[in-house]
Amino acid sequence: MTRSRYVIHEPEKPHFLTCTVVEWLPVFTRPDAVQILLDCWSYQRAHSGLQLFGYVILENHLHFVAQAPRLDKCLISFKSFTAARIIELLEQHKADQLLTRLRLTKPAHKIDRKYQFWQEGSHAEMIFSEPVMQEKLGYIHFNPVKRGYVDQPEHWRYSSARNYLGQSGLIEIDPWF
Repeated sequence: MTRSRYVIHEPEKPHFLTCTVVEWLPVFTRPDAVQILLDCWSYQRAHSGLQLFGYVILENHLHFVAQAPRLDKCLISFKSFTAARIIELLEQHKADQLLTRLRLTKPAHKIDRKYQFWQEGSHAEMIFSEPVMQEKLGYIHFNPVKRGYVDQPEHWRYSSARNYLGQSGLIEIDPWF
């Protein structure tokens, strides 16, 4: 049975998606944690038909625009795989304070895990036109500028903004234009 928070009715169309760490915990300040996300997207592009049009990773959440034949399955797989790997990483680094918060936020009815990493859902928004796609990519790329982290979108390392300027990004994407 599909969980309603992952239902994407028209996966052949691109969607703007948001994934947030529970309690907005700052986990993606560690480059090795970010690399887990990037590696997962690269794998899904190669093996699951994921088209990744743009992304930004901030310290406690990420936004991306993607489509796939089964985008809902890609999203479930992404969140499950990355959560498990990041928790392993936190355990290796003995990040006890973060692990305690992740343990305490796990709902009592979830007996299949010790921690809750991602907030439930992904706030999927279908992109139905070229102007909406440009708006969402602009939002993604300017998010670190708006927060005051950098002066130019392409200066934020964990973003696809460089890809759209013809520069090398950290991973390959599927440019929209």
